[in-house]
Amino acid sequence: MIAAASISPVLVFLALLGACVWVGGLVAIAVVARAARATLEPPARIAFFRALGRSYATVGGAALVIALGSGMALLSDHRWSAMALAAVLVSAALLLVTAAGVRQARGMTRLRQQAVHEATNPILTERVRRGARRAGMLRGAIALLSVALLLITVTLIT
Repeated sequence: MIAAASISPVLVFLALLGACVWVGGLVAIAVVARAARATLEPPARIAFFRALGRSYATVGGAALVIALGSGMALLSDHRWSAMALAAVLVSAALLLVTAAGVRQARGMTRLRQQAVHEATNPILTERVRRGARRAGMLRGAIALLSVALLLITVTLIT
């Protein structure tokens, strides 16, 4: 547990704000994705998600950096324990999986654009299907790592 006397209210605020924006953004994107799939044709959906991804990369990326940076600053005065190590390892995994997700999303945008132009190509259709499955797994991993990190953080500060 982090001693109450050593907790900076500013760092706690930044960590909470970053985590709220990060996790809230993940939830909002899931809701938006469902609505977009139900209402937009594939070309419009591709353009929409490309724009959304670029906008969210700035906001979500900043939120993640702020949350992780302030969390690490809070840990700097903490004696090292298994939970502190878990926080560092889960943070690193979250960064790596998020980077993989961004890379995969960019590749999927190009693949989906190509598939729209070659709608009768079964190979492209299968590649899009497999890529969508991988994207779902990456999003799930990002969500699980985010929740795990929140649980570890709560454990460390209580």
